[in-house]
Amino acid sequence: MSAPKLSAHFASRKPSAIRMAQIEFMKRTDGVASVNAAIGNVSLPMHPAMQARMRALGDADSPFADGVVKYSATVGIPECQQAFLNIIASSGFDTDGLMVQVTDGGSAAMELVIVGICGPAGSDERPLMLIDAAYTNYLAMAARTGRATVSVRRTLGADGRFSLPDLAEIEATIQQHRPGGLVVIPYDNPTGHYYDHDTLVTLARLCVKYDLWMISDEAYRELFYTGQRTSSVWAITEAEVPGITGRRISIETASKVWSACGLRTGALVSDDPEFHAKAVAENTANLCPNIIGQWIFASLAHESHDDLQAWYQQQRDYYADMLTSVSQGLRDRVPGVIVSSPDASIYSVIEVRDCVKPGFDAMDFVMYCARQGYVEIDGERLTLLVSPMAGFYRPVPGVPNPGHTQMRIAYVETPARMKLLPRLFAELLAQYEDKRA
Repeated sequence: MSAPKLSAHFASRKPSAIRMAQIEFMKRTDGVASVNAAIGNVSLPMHPAMQARMRALGDADSPFADGVVKYSATVGIPECQQAFLNIIASSGFDTDGLMVQVTDGGSAAMELVIVGICGPAGSDERPLMLIDAAYTNYLAMAARTGRATVSVRRTLGADGRFSLPDLAEIEATIQQHRPGGLVVIPYDNPTGHYYDHDTLVTLARLCVKYDLWMISDEAYRELFYTGQRTSSVWAITEAEVPGITGRRISIETASKVWSACGLRTGALVSDDPEFHAKAVAENTANLCPNIIGQWIFASLAHESHDDLQAWYQQQRDYYADMLTSVSQGLRDRVPGVIVSSPDASIYSVIEVRDCVKPGFDAMDFVMYCARQGYVEIDGERLTLLVSPMAGFYRPVPGVPNPGHTQMRIAYVETPARMKLLPRLFAELLAQYEDKRA
């Protein structure tokens, strides 16, 4: 008797490039431990106000004191909505006219925005426009919802800097494919590229010119190390870009700046009333966001802007030290390696195109590390988990994928553990290249 069939979409699915190494590593039974830099699973404590709320879940004044956990409104509880607005305002931006749809993490917000601004295949397709290398889950969410994607591609120079393509190339891509919206990640995942204000203004003008939504994924807002001003879609004014009002959307999350990945609380913030109303209507099928996560995160509605700014600085100081030391350690240990400039977010891209033999494939190297490679350090057998970058580039027929020689690392292990990363990477790479030879 034949088995029931999966959909073509399910049958074709493979784990995300971000999770693949961990999935394979969990199958090992040889006692090797890992330094897991594949997943942006922040390991720092949450903001103190959020911790206090978490510990008070059963207190007499908690909404959960009697053990009842009801749905909230689909749009989210007002206090949680206000928390997101307070955070945006703490960066110096005007929140008048902004509307908040609370979601189950930034991932649910991503899916909603793709469904909301991009049409399915056909005469009204309106694909989602990305800037490669792009956060791989945008590609996954677009595939899940039957939406197409189109992209322009950045290049990683020998100096570790990612460069946007010429404005003319970006504009030509818009003219050819008529996307519904452009995704920018000002504090970029996966590259660590920082989009300064002038760059966002330039892209915003294209969005107005060609009637696109401008979607800014601001999961890492305030995590930048360049000394410039805070960059955001909400920093763009009508005076700079006439017509920008009413086409801006930001994706927010508790996961990264607030060190609460597992809380699964995010938001879609927009200055367009119709988009907001329809996003809420679409999300009624999901009933409501996580109510306990909302209540914990909502504590930030009451924090002063000075307190929040102090928190941002604390986070920046913590990550900047690791980004700088690990990047330099990799350059010292692997001659010819390119490591992306540590300008923003909590990621670096390692490019080995100039220090490996022809035929190197980052995915195969990542699987070697996850399945069998290890290095013994101070009596402990360790391997390194990283993300292969091929999955962060939209496939283009006939065009080589730069991700085949690139890997993303996330600065999420303890500082002591992250200090081991350059040695682990160098020795595992040498093992793998010897094996290939």
